[in-house]
Amino acid sequence: MALHKGPEGPEAEKPFRKLAFNPFYGEANPVGGMTEAPPRHRLPDGPLPPMSAYQLVRDELMLDGNSRLNLATFVTTWMEPQAGVLMNDCRDKNMIDKDEYPRTAELERRCVAMLAQLWHAPDPSAAVGCSTTGSSEACMLAGMALKRRWTRRNADRYPGARPNLVMGINVQVCWEKFCNFWEVEPRLVPMEGERFHLDPEAAAALCDENTIGVVAVLGSTFDGSYEPVADLCAALDALQERTGLDIPVHVDGASGGMIAPFLDEDLEWDFRQPRVSSINTSGHKYGLVYPGVGWALWRTPEELPEELVFRVNYLGGDMPTFALNFSRPGAQVVAQYYTFLRLGRAGYRAVQQTARDVARGLSERVEAMGDFRLLTRGNELPVFAFTTGPDVTAYDVFDVSRRLRESGWLVPAYTFPKNREDLSVLRVVCRNGFSADLAELFVEDLKRLLPELRRQPRPLTHDKTAATSFHH
Repeated sequence: MALHKGPEGPEAEKPFRKLAFNPFYGEANPVGGMTEAPPRHRLPDGPLPPMSAYQLVRDELMLDGNSRLNLATFVTTWMEPQAGVLMNDCRDKNMIDKDEYPRTAELERRCVAMLAQLWHAPDPSAAVGCSTTGSSEACMLAGMALKRRWTRRNADRYPGARPNLVMGINVQVCWEKFCNFWEVEPRLVPMEGERFHLDPEAAAALCDENTIGVVAVLGSTFDGSYEPVADLCAALDALQERTGLDIPVHVDGASGGMIAPFLDEDLEWDFRQPRVSSINTSGHKYGLVYPGVGWALWRTPEELPEELVFRVNYLGGDMPTFALNFSRPGAQVVAQYYTFLRLGRAGYRAVQQTARDVARGLSERVEAMGDFRLLTRGNELPVFAFTTGPDVTAYDVFDVSRRLRESGWLVPAYTFPKNREDLSVLRVVCRNGFSADLAELFVEDLKRLLPELRRQPRPLTHDKTAATSFHH
């Protein structure tokens, strides 16, 4: 969540302002009591009628982008009405009160069991896991487990020795947060040439006796590509043979963890790899649930140190819990179970295949325009990244992003990290609800903009850091 400061300058001093909404939404008398609107940055002195408060908030939210046209986010923006009804029924249930809401707790347990089987845990009944508020929390929990297991193995050297975590420079920012918050040295494998994610041999070379684990990303947010989990495990197997170092792998399957099991069934990225210790995914991404729910699973109970699990006597029940958050609504977990029940394997396969087909078809049409070069084609995650061709000098990707926003499309433009900072791209995320018809409209709008962009004397975006809409 972003940190915000209070207002500064004249706005902070205004005691009141003139009313700015339709008086018909006010009290029974549309004139009386309508002389001033409440302050924005301090609590009003008294209450407002509910419809007045609703209208003030709703009018301001109208200026947000349309989530269905947001091609930047991986987060689910459409669910069936029945799922919405269930979520509304459960939004007042606190997930942590398992003794008071045992059926909600049971649905969470079933979801963990389903994921354990989906990800080929050796014994799905023995695998342990939990729901979280999203993949970021799930990654934090997995990292904590890796660090605690390392500290137990190195009790004679820690806290003198500094633990490290190896990962590609393309990881989501939550891993940088983990390393910062839990005092772990991040060791980042840089991008090189046309390789935009982790290289197995380079990752193994960064490992030493202080490495708590290696993170592999199944579906990079930069370009949608899978990292080679099996090759990484093989490189770490070879490292162990040479040095005796036994380095576990965590798979950040925030997106790919709910794509690969259905579309790439022969890809052995999950617990079929003995070195994979834990996996996370976002239920609110390709798990097809509104934000925010994530999942973290460990291969066996031994992978999750018991001392990290709190057993709380809370409201009359003994409750084991492993989470950074405590109170949160049960609505998203119930929606996840509904979606698992509603779609099954065949339904998920159909939904994810449709998303991949839309991504592939759209990427081909973008390439056919002649102005752009594709980095990826939507063959793994239903996501593709592209940049302007070498002969395009009149405009850049930031101009394209800004002009598409005029038609309502939110398409992020951003620069790649260290070693490929010369490369700026646009990225399109195809989700359930982004249909072939919407893709057609996107193509039409992009084609319409190109003649104007080609006539520019030069790229018009001066501040690239301010122009980018890539934040996740």
